[in-house]
Amino acid sequence: MIRVLIVTEVQFVGNATAAVIENEPDMEVVGCISDKREAFRLAAASDVVLISPRLPGNAALELTGHIAEAYPDVKILALGLTESRAWVLEYVEAGADGYVARDDSVDDLLKRIRAAARDRAVVSPEIAAALMSRVSRYAQLFDEVESGMHESASLTPREEEILQLIGEGLTNQEIADRLVIEVGTVKNHVHSILQKLGVASREDAAAYLVFLD
Repeated sequence: MIRVLIVTEVQFVGNATAAVIENEPDMEVVGCISDKREAFRLAAASDVVLISPRLPGNAALELTGHIAEAYPDVKILALGLTESRAWVLEYVEAGADGYVARDDSVDDLLKRIRAAARDRAVVSPEIAAALMSRVSRYAQLFDEVESGMHESASLTPREEEILQLIGEGLTNQEIADRLVIEVGTVKNHVHSILQKLGVASREDAAAYLVFLD
């Protein structure tokens, strides 16, 4: 039996989705809710979690990341996602195992749930190509990072601390607030980190954390 949790901001949509799933002999609905904390709690008792990307604020991506980290065996599908490469990749990188496109049929929904439960992903050829391209880019980046590890040894303890916070996704202002220093000082440290590691972006710098840890 595939246990499915539905997390959506529109109760009518959630109820309609739940009714479809409940009609399937191999599926059952664990819950249909909009509260992020309750969703995280119920995810532990689920096999597949459907998360609407239209939850208020950044709740959908945050919930995706939290569930993926806490319950790696639970499969996550973004529900009603616009099939754009940028948006799909954002959810996949947050920890989603796939998505149900906004234009998908009921049969597509059920097929994607079953595929996720069996550790498979159903994506369009365009999205598959984008995912492969992103994987290839990261593989190349890690090769470059590994070959240049000697440079990271020159980071000061403060720079390593700031690099850790960059890896957490904090902005310069948030880092300054966390460390109780001026934002201009943070900017100088970030500039020095990028120079020492020989990278052009904060994202690429954060990749070094895999090796520093």
